[in-house]
Amino acid sequence: MHGVGITQPAFLEGRGLTKPGPIDVAAQVACALAEDIGAGDVAAALIPAEQRVRGRIVTREDAVLCGTAWAEETFHQLDPAVRLSWHAADADWVRAGTVLAELQGSARAVLSAERTALNFLQTLSATATAARRYVEAISGTGCTILDTRKTLPGLRAAQKYAVRCGGADNHRIGLFDMFLIKENHIAAAGSLAAAVRKAQEHSPKLKVEVEVESLQEFEQALAAEPDIILLDDFAAADMVAAVARNRARTRPVKLEASGGVSLESVMRIAKTGVDYISVGALTKHVHAIDLSLRLDFV
Repeated sequence: MHGVGITQPAFLEGRGLTKPGPIDVAAQVACALAEDIGAGDVAAALIPAEQRVRGRIVTREDAVLCGTAWAEETFHQLDPAVRLSWHAADADWVRAGTVLAELQGSARAVLSAERTALNFLQTLSATATAARRYVEAISGTGCTILDTRKTLPGLRAAQKYAVRCGGADNHRIGLFDMFLIKENHIAAAGSLAAAVRKAQEHSPKLKVEVEVESLQEFEQALAAEPDIILLDDFAAADMVAAVARNRARTRPVKLEASGGVSLESVMRIAKTGVDYISVGALTKHVHAIDLSLRLDFV
């Protein structure tokens, strides 16, 4: 794995509104290590070069595991001879106290890599765990949980991978793979209909979504025939009305709900009949999973 990226595993292919590409894990890890180690790990320099170590990565809480490729790459960039044996895989639900991996190798390399490796694991597992909880909260409704672009800078691809490991789907990867027309785009174009038309003419192969904030705007959006209409901060009654109006059409569009979504409210929103619910909290309100690396010097 050292020095290369990863492609999406088979179980994640075809997920989301747009198609994700390969992730440059090596580059993300190199940036993180440079940030942490700088000119050199001064504490690790106190350890004899020949000192060996064995260790176990343990989770202290229930979680969906994610980030194994990043953790492994972190150790291997400092010493390709470090050996890891994983007892769980990305997307696995693991219980508190589970040994996630065992490793052995140079004490200096392991200690220098420890924090960065755990940072990747705890952050990506946090996103995957949050996604799983939202997905389970609306189980049986037929509605799909989506992420947003509210990601940690430099880790978007990683967090969007984690979202899919948790069972949710990706909205769009960035500003390049799908149109999301909002208030300012509409104002610049002159009207909602003009903005949608220009998008469809500009890139006919890309999906076009338009955000609306009222039932009046929703009617305008339906007439413009985008692929998706985003109901932003709609009251539940207005969402129900929008869903009914859309289903009465010969060619209904997909409806997405967003704004103020929580684990407490997500089921109520799903029951309105919308197709998607986008949740910024999956990637921006992450609660890092509590992990530890326990070492034995040999």
